[in-house]
Amino acid sequence: MNKLLTILTALFLGSLICSCQEHRWAQSGKTDTASSYNEQHRSQFHFSPEANWMNDPNGMFFYEGEYHLFYQYYPDSTVWGPMHWGHAVSTDMVHWQHLPIALYPDSLGFIFSGSAVVDWKNTSGLGENAQPPIIAIFTHHDMAGEKAGRQDYQYQSIAYSNDRGRSWTKYEGNPVVPNPGNIRDFRDPKVIWDDASNQWVMVFAAFDHIKLYGSKDLKSWTHLSDWGKEYGAHGGVWECPDMFPITVEGTGEKKWVLLQSLNPGGANGGSGTQYFVGDFNGKNFTLDAAFEPLVKDGKAVWLDYGRDNYAGVTWSDIPKDDGRRLFIGWMSNWDYATVVPTETWRSATTLPRELMLKKTSEGYRIFTQPVKELQALRTASHKIERAAVAGVLDLTPQLGFSPVQMELILEFEYEAGVPADFGVALSNAKGEQYRIGFDAAAKQFYSDRTKAGHLSFSDKFGAKPHVAPRFSKDKTVRFHLFFDVASAELFADDGTTVLTDIFFPGENFNQVKIYAWKGKVKVLNGDAYSLKSIWK
Repeated sequence: MNKLLTILTALFLGSLICSCQEHRWAQSGKTDTASSYNEQHRSQFHFSPEANWMNDPNGMFFYEGEYHLFYQYYPDSTVWGPMHWGHAVSTDMVHWQHLPIALYPDSLGFIFSGSAVVDWKNTSGLGENAQPPIIAIFTHHDMAGEKAGRQDYQYQSIAYSNDRGRSWTKYEGNPVVPNPGNIRDFRDPKVIWDDASNQWVMVFAAFDHIKLYGSKDLKSWTHLSDWGKEYGAHGGVWECPDMFPITVEGTGEKKWVLLQSLNPGGANGGSGTQYFVGDFNGKNFTLDAAFEPLVKDGKAVWLDYGRDNYAGVTWSDIPKDDGRRLFIGWMSNWDYATVVPTETWRSATTLPRELMLKKTSEGYRIFTQPVKELQALRTASHKIERAAVAGVLDLTPQLGFSPVQMELILEFEYEAGVPADFGVALSNAKGEQYRIGFDAAAKQFYSDRTKAGHLSFSDKFGAKPHVAPRFSKDKTVRFHLFFDVASAELFADDGTTVLTDIFFPGENFNQVKIYAWKGKVKVLNGDAYSLKSIWK
């Protein structure tokens, strides 16, 4: 997480331990400006707080039928401030119930990013009544120490819950991983139980690499190893790692995946998330030999090529009979997150996604798909018939519903060697337009918000289209798109390429067209669905 140090530290410290505020929030679980979710640009089927600032998702776990989502939250403003953990729960990752704030700043500092796990065997000894405790692991950030010029103002701490995550007690022995004294960026712990080595494994960021620690009880930790200085992109500080085992699709082979966010230095500028594939032996993470050349000399493999998927991590404790590796990210970018044109709230999460590891002709790759639970939001539908497009095919009169909340699945075919440029365009009566498409000559997908509405709030927001390589060699190009008022998410070619972008039109887009600016393209088939709001 980028920590906006230009914000007035004195103001933060003044509100750090206000017991009256904590009591107010703990009682209500709501903001003073509770939202109706009708504001301009407000997402209708993505999670967002009722009001005020949100960034990284934190502490996601599944327990007794509930998906828990915590997130970096500042309840008193729409810009970053003293970090709390906001909290929501869901039975399907789609519909969310807001709960009271889970963790507040204290004498050790603000509550920065982290994770949570179900301690099934009560290794921590913090459980009660023969029930497993939930353990949250997070970074304490001592703003006073940072202001004083110290190096050791970040360290890892834990809290525990014995009532299904509804209330939390901070461990009296915090911090459990002290700062060695010379690392300014020492944060964002993600913890997992490793059966093979019979230990809890913690991965967290340390400026330009990750550190691995091991523990038997979640309270006493031992340094295992460091990794990453010589691999991947290093255009900014490494943040919010996640490391987990995953079975290669269609095989019994197990590999380990390391997700690593960094800011700046993303694929299209600002914040971004890269990933690595390899093995873990209980002490060291090592890259797969075929994957290594892809991440040497500053190169990276990106989880999402859009500008607006950052700091994403995966849920812990998904039941084995489900078996999915489930992910959600922060749908924004530190280049402009604090100045986007929303008034009562700032930021939403991406759609929840399933990550799958597949072995392709070019090695191991993550494929990303929207979770199947999203299909429950479909209401009206329209079948898009086979057609040849040279110019524009207007879908608006066919659909019978607005594209403002829409899922669109399309299969295209273009003639090899023809410089086709095709895709989907949203527009409105103001002449604003957002395009997402594929340039066959460049072999790139792109997302173009340069004419999609408000741009003046940041010179980094609409400077140029965002591009992503096409990995599939199939002659059929597949688009799976989700449009939600002010965002677009493309899962192309069954999730081999993903693009997530936000935009801010002056009025909602109400027209949707398929275009082919160059050459001719065949629409082989397609389906469009109107998606209902999760808030109404």
